Amino acid sequence: MSDKRTIVLTGASDGIGAASARQLRARGHDVVIVGRSPEKTRRVADDLGVPGHVADFADLDQVRGLAEKLLANHPRIDVLANNAGGTFGRETTTDGFDKTLQVNHLAPFLLTALLRDRLLESGASVIQTSSRAHLLSGRLGQDDLGPTGTWTATKAYGAAKLANALFTVELHRRFHRQGLRAAAFHPGVIRTNFASDTTSMMRVVWRTPLSRLLTSVETGGGRLTWLADGTAGRTWRSGSYYVDNREAPVNPIVHDASAATRLWERSEELLGL
Repeated sequence: MSDKRTIVLTGASDGIGAASARQLRARGHDVVIVGRSPEKTRRVADDLGVPGHVADFADLDQVRGLAEKLLANHPRIDVLANNAGGTFGRETTTDGFDKTLQVNHLAPFLLTALLRDRLLESGASVIQTSSRAHLLSGRLGQDDLGPTGTWTATKAYGAAKLANALFTVELHRRFHRQGLRAAAFHPGVIRTNFASDTTSMMRVVWRTPLSRLLTSVETGGGRLTWLADGTAGRTWRSGSYYVDNREAPVNPIVHDASAATRLWERSEELLGL
């Protein structure tokens, strides 16, 4: 095992987040879980004997409150795993953003920004769960950061996951000289209730016998665990994207430094940072 770390995992009340929390706890790390459901979050936290915080990423005030609690309760954060996400029908949040974009990108961007000083002090790693669906996305909208062209749930999810990959490379570019490390990864096509809140064709796979062919949450969680328990510069490379614990190709736009910078600056504008 690597040195004992304080690891904050969002989206950890279920699925690969909960699986990774169990794995990391078994390796002796101090795990802090964040979930949307009070009941599920409490159950996982109690089972592991770890702190649990509740925050719905569809409400940015809850993200701000979460950041305050994390800063108040955890003087060191060695790993922030921005794992919360999902695909949704076309819905606008109370903050005025597309729900898929907010939950997958804007909320974790805000949380990372609010924790940035603590992360820098800790020499932390920031991990993004970014599906390979980002390969299907074209350029992001200049104003709303959503998919270009006609909106669909699949395109909106791909655009949000592209934003995760761009955020990772820009986070690395801006802060790696100060000791911050960043990586994004594809957990696999996981056997969960993914896409249940949308009419997307993706929903078909998860709600038919085809779901037996999908990756287990333990395997997907293990890919998150590998990054969180590993060491940048030794077991993985900061600024990179991983599939099956190996560096993998990304959407060509991820290599466009100007696109990553535009995403960062527009995200700050939208969030009032």
